[in-house]
Amino acid sequence: MSPRPSGRAPEALRPVTLEPGIARHAEGSCLIRMGHTEVLCTASVEGRVPAFLRNSGQGWVTAEYGMLPRATHTRGEREAARGRQSGRTQEIQRLIGRSLRAVVDRAAMGEMTVTLDCDVITADGGTRCAAITGAWVALHLAFRHCLRMNILATMPLRDQVAAVSCGLWNGSPVLDLDYEEDSKAQADANFVLTGQGRLVEVQATAEGTPFAEADLLGLLRLARQGTEALFRLQRDAVGIG
Repeated sequence: MSPRPSGRAPEALRPVTLEPGIARHAEGSCLIRMGHTEVLCTASVEGRVPAFLRNSGQGWVTAEYGMLPRATHTRGEREAARGRQSGRTQEIQRLIGRSLRAVVDRAAMGEMTVTLDCDVITADGGTRCAAITGAWVALHLAFRHCLRMNILATMPLRDQVAAVSCGLWNGSPVLDLDYEEDSKAQADANFVLTGQGRLVEVQATAEGTPFAEADLLGLLRLARQGTEALFRLQRDAVGIG
């Protein structure tokens, strides 16, 4: 295998930090850095639910995702200025919402809504994965705040959830693609896993020649290794063993 552009080993994550409590006014927040990718995740609690959940006794967790104009090399137009969100933005924020709801006991929430806002400050690949991983920390802190305020009786989070990208670089599986690798990989995939090792979502695409099932399994093995490291960082960020 030829060296990765970053010089990392195939199984190596970029340097990752999770900084909790970064937003003063949000019930929960986290700034996640994965290499040069930076995403600010905040969790906001409201004492109401969408119309389709009224009188159901269940809560709702949803997400919004966006990239700041200079998150990339050139300035991008704000989607609010265009008056509509791109298909990519809608797809990513739905993915974030699905991923977090997968580990939440919504009945334990009661009728409240938590909105996870994930804003990309700097993009260098893997922004959706970073958003999911950081959003879990923000959500945990928001629920903990609700417990302290006697808004909740029990912690609604049943498990952890984190996400990581993998890809085929010069025919070999590698973990945690940065932009240079992602833009040139023969295949790329995003894996969303729970702390118990169960799959929430897998997004895998061949960028040229179709890849084999053995390649997909190789990427999954790397993803499991990567998310185990992310789970440890999440637990450290929220102060649980």
